[in-house]
Amino acid sequence: QVQLVESGGGSVQAGGSLRLSCVASERTFRRYAMGWFRQAPGKEREFVAAITASGGSTYYADSVKGRFTISRDNAKNVYLQMNSLKPEDTAVYYCAAVMGSSSLDSRWRYDYWGQGTQVTVSS
Repeated sequence: QVQLVESGGGSVQAGGSLRLSCVASERTFRRYAMGWFRQAPGKEREFVAAITASGGSTYYADSVKGRFTISRDNAKNVYLQMNSLKPEDTAVYYCAAVMGSSSLDSRWRYDYWGQGTQVTVSS
């Protein structure tokens, strides 16, 4: 069982930056691909970014390409650096973990989820 805890959310003005962190409880964290998803009020949870277990490949939603960067370290952390934030980025952000490397943009693939962290971008 993998437990995930997100942090780093908050309120920021448009154009600002935030860095989200997600720490995993599992010692075999390195075996898991990791993803970030977000959910705005009244909307479906949507894919934001993903990184393979090795860290060698990353994937991004078109809406965040060039602004967000996903990374992971050799410990148990995965990060989402968010720059040039827009009001439409406002949502609860979730990290998730899955073994394997296919369809990482699909929320149905993921086995473990954090509780989420709120990001609010004001205009």
